[in-house]
Amino acid sequence: MRTMKTVCALLAATALFASCDNKSTKNKDGEVKDTTALADSVGAIAVNPLQHAKEFPGTTLKIASIESVKAGADSAKITVKYDVQNFNLTEQTEHTHHMANSHDGQHIHFILDNTPYVALYKPEHTFTVPVNSEHYLLSFLSRSFHESIKTAEAAKLIKFKVGADAKITEEPTPTEPSLFYSRPKGDYKGDETNVLLLDFFINNTTLSADGNKVKATINGQEFILDQWTPYEVLNLPKGEATVKLTLIDKDGNAITGDNVSVERKVNLLER
Repeated sequence: MRTMKTVCALLAATALFASCDNKSTKNKDGEVKDTTALADSVGAIAVNPLQHAKEFPGTTLKIASIESVKAGADSAKITVKYDVQNFNLTEQTEHTHHMANSHDGQHIHFILDNTPYVALYKPEHTFTVPVNSEHYLLSFLSRSFHESIKTAEAAKLIKFKVGADAKITEEPTPTEPSLFYSRPKGDYKGDETNVLLLDFFINNTTLSADGNKVKATINGQEFILDQWTPYEVLNLPKGEATVKLTLIDKDGNAITGDNVSVERKVNLLER
């Protein structure tokens, strides 16, 4: 039988291991440096920060127009058109990350009300919503392997209402801290299951060791992310995985608001 002393030692070791689970630092040049203590051989899920694969200086995304027409008695058909500058949709992004990549190339992530994004390879999209409804729409430019371009100029967040006559009324630009889920998403097959991209978009806040953070809960294992950067997820078992992202304050409390916590399920398949 284990003595109380032995149990306490085991608990202390476990706590130390957990505290090192997802640390990351930057060197003097600002390069993301991984200090995650979990080795791949351990078999536990690991989340490591990544550098951006390629920067896109001067890239911009704007909403050129948004129009709505009534579709039936209780729906509105809305068409959004975008103005994209210094970024080529459908082009493949140069990268060395071994993760799922779109064969159709670079695109726009269209996220309505924090639901799973639609990848747009042309600068427009038509969708249907109920009349007398209110919505958040986040759009941002994405590399071909789905990593967002994390600049204010490459993204656009709007809030709008749709009236009984299907007329759109744009609300003031949201100013509260928000978190929009992007990746992982959907089904992964074969080699795609080895490394998954964890990526999200934040608005009206920053992440830091002594400020707001993102808590990522993956199959029940928690990671505290204090950098707005892409991450890789390793060692996810085959089958269904649950990923939950929550925006938290410096004390670890969940931030309240309309877009601050999102949960998704993804599938890792053999082939």
